[in-house]
This record gives sequence, structure tokens and C-alpha cells, in this order.
Amino acid sequence: MTEDPAPEVAGGWQRLDPRMLLVYPVKELVRFLPVLLGVFVAGTASGGGWWQVAGVGVPVALGLLRYVTTSYRIAQGRIELRRGLLNRHVLSTPVDRVRTVDITAPPVHRLLGLTSVRIGTGTASSDEDDRLDLDGLPAERARSLRAELLLTGPDAGTTADLEPPAVLDLDPAWVRYAPLTSSGLVLAAGVLGLASQALESLGGIDIDTRQISDGSSGWSWWLVVPLGLLAIGVVVTLLSMGGYVVTNWGFRLTHTGPARGGAWHLRRGLLTTRETTLDDERLRGVVVAEPIGLRLAGAARASAIVTGLDRGQTGSAVLVPPAPRAVVERVAGSVLRTGLPMTAPLTGHGPRARTRRYTRALGPAAALVAAAVLLALLADLPLWLPVLASAALPVAAVLAADRAAALGHVLVDGHFVVRSGSLDRRREALELDGVIGWNLRATWFQRRAGLTSLVATTAGGRQAVAAIDVPDTVAVGVAAAATPDLLAPFLVTGE
Repeated sequence: MTEDPAPEVAGGWQRLDPRMLLVYPVKELVRFLPVLLGVFVAGTASGGGWWQVAGVGVPVALGLLRYVTTSYRIAQGRIELRRGLLNRHVLSTPVDRVRTVDITAPPVHRLLGLTSVRIGTGTASSDEDDRLDLDGLPAERARSLRAELLLTGPDAGTTADLEPPAVLDLDPAWVRYAPLTSSGLVLAAGVLGLASQALESLGGIDIDTRQISDGSSGWSWWLVVPLGLLAIGVVVTLLSMGGYVVTNWGFRLTHTGPARGGAWHLRRGLLTTRETTLDDERLRGVVVAEPIGLRLAGAARASAIVTGLDRGQTGSAVLVPPAPRAVVERVAGSVLRTGLPMTAPLTGHGPRARTRRYTRALGPAAALVAAAVLLALLADLPLWLPVLASAALPVAAVLAADRAAALGHVLVDGHFVVRSGSLDRRREALELDGVIGWNLRATWFQRRAGLTSLVATTAGGRQAVAAIDVPDTVAVGVAAAATPDLLAPFLVTGE
């Protein structure tokens, strides 16, 4: 099957696929929906039907105009996107500045055989007009464009057309980890919130609590509360698993090209498919996250540290969804080309760092107990209130011990590796070649304890790896050992 050539205009500019003439008018109608409702009401009140025709015609015309005035080209080592008629807007960037290429296909695009291509250049912008988005390319053209922008080595022409062996394919059994992630719980909470609002708008569910309290209904609170909690748990679990399937359906991670000159390619999604390509030259490390739920289940998830991404593009760097920890470590080792950063023992941060973990955890818990005691004495509140509050002390102690045990860092096999956290534990491995600077940050309390936070920065967005509460001398020694040429001018040696 041959690819249909893109419509061309003067100067080598190419238009998007003509099938977008069916999409853009619909998008504009949706965008103008509140205005159209007002126009419809006004037209009905005035008895004139032309109002409705004009209200629909304007968004449709804007959609057609959007297609006609949008074009792109790749010329002289640059990719350019041109939009607008009266207010012409031209975006241009060198091809060697391209960091990532995301290919997405919402349901309507999939129905028409189209995709949307987002080209990440590392330029932080919240304005949609300043993003290199090609919304409306045939699937084959989008993939060849991705190869043209990223796979520029000698194997680019062959690897673009062949399906490389998978480094990771989704195992349907991993859906069991979905309820153990915060994202799954947030999704479930959102759906439950919408459902409760819908029930309330329809009159809600009439429950006579007095009949439950006096037992005349045949139910008791000892039965209603556990059953209610069980029902909520089942619903949350099902919604979380459904969100996991919709997001990660067909998940496949592959690598194309040579070991250090190719790219990592990720494909996933059920309703909206998404393909992300990360160039080897910009991929500088891996983050393995272990939220408390996943950690207790022996699972984790992984994402890439990619230089040049702005804050809005961090989600493009997913490498492994929630999966068994052994699988995550294997994939992380493949991405890093060494498994040592994921398995090497870490150097602890000493007794002062451990003391800070206990102080930061037990201090707020003790303040809570003191406040509960004062309220019980001064406001004549029930005595069970301070007793209940005191339960926070052992919980805080366990949390502090877990945080203290997590602290650590190491320089191993060309990587700066750090670990921290308890409820959301993270192990981060950053290539030393990707470090462009070091920051030593210390609060007043850290300075009193002789500690500092050692932060290794990279060339993009918020990508920084921090080892917290490191002894001052150790922090300077680690930075000097990791990048001696970078710090040598700033270090003073004795005679």
C-alpha cells in the first residue's frame, strides 16, 4: 500500500489531510456551543430562523478557514508550521532541537485514519498557538515524519518500516495493580463525585436513618456501614481497573536503531491511541516510583528522564505502567544499558539525617495530640478525642523509620543514583553525562544540622535529581567525584 502524497502549496509547504475538513468544523461547533445555545434561544424568541443558520454557519466557516490557512514544511534543517490568514503565525525550529514526537489518535481521528502529531522541542509554553502540533496527518505519514525527525542515523530508512522486537508488552494480569495507585483512586473519586451529583439532581436516594437506628427497618448501622464501605471499595476497584485498561491497552515498548543512536518507542491506548518516541541522545535516566500501595504489593512503575522537556510534557516519558518490580527493574536496566543503578546498595546519609526524619514526622503528630488535649480540657470535649489523636504518634514513628531507611545515594557505572520517600518512594538514576550543574541548598534547620540537599540539574524542564539531607562534606565530595572538570575551578585546595 502506498502513502497518499500530502496536498502541496507554494514554496514546498504542505497542507494537512483533506479529511480534516470533516473534523475542524465539528471542533469549532463544540467550541462555540454555549454561544450557539444563546443564539438559538434568541432566534426562537424573535421568530427568525436566519439566526440559527448564521450561528451554525460561522463556526463551520472558521473550521474550513482553519484548514485552508494551516500548512507545514521541513526545509533547510528546520520544521515550520504556518497558521492564520489576517494574523499570520509561523512557528519554526531546527530539526536537531526536536526532543520527542508524540502521535495520538482520538476516536474520531481513528475512524478517519488520521493522527495528531505533537513535536516536543523543550520550549516551555502554555499557549496552544506556540506548540508544534500537526493535527491531521495520515497514520503512515505521521510515522515517516517521526522517523525523519528523530531517526537520523544510517538505519533510519530501515527501522522506520520494520516492527522491532518488544522490550515490554502489557500483561493483562497487571491490571490488579490499578487500585493501588493514586491516579486510579483519583479517577474513581472523580467518577463517584459525578455520580453523586447526578443522583442529587434526580432527587437522591431517600434513606430514613431513624429507622436504621431504631432497628424497625431490619437493618443496623453495624451492617449498613461495612456493606457501604465494601460497595465503595468494589466500585473504586472496578473504576481504577477500567482506567488502567483504557490508558494502557496494547502497551508496547520497543527500541529502534543502534544501541546509542536510535530511539525508544512507546505505543498504548484503547479509545485514544498514543505513540511516543524518545531519542536516545536525549534520554538521560530513569525514575522508578514505588507508591506505598505498589511497594507493599511488590510492584512499581518507571518513567524516563528526558532532557529538553517542558513541564507540560513530563507525561510523555512513561516507560512502564504499574507492573511487578522485577519487570520494572529489567526494563530500567535495558534503558540505562546497565542494571547496576537499580540494584546497587546505597550509601546512607548518617544519624543527623535520620534524626531529621523523626523530627519532621513526630513534631506535627505531637502538636496534634497537644491540641486535642487542650480542646478536651478547655472546651469540655469528650476524652476519647486526645486518645484518638495519640494514635498519630506510632504512625508517625513508623513513617519516620521508613523514610530514614529509604534515604541513600551512590555513584555507580556512570550514574548518580538517589532514593527517598515513603508514601511515594522514588529511586532516580541520572547519567553523569547529562548533569549540567550542581546546586547545594540548605534551609536554616539543615545548616544547623550540617546537612544540605545536593541537586543535579539537567538541560530540561523540571528534570533534576536531588539527594536530600546529605552531610555537607559528603555532598561536595560526591559532586566533585561525579563531574571533576565541572567543579575543579570552584574547589580550593590547601598548600
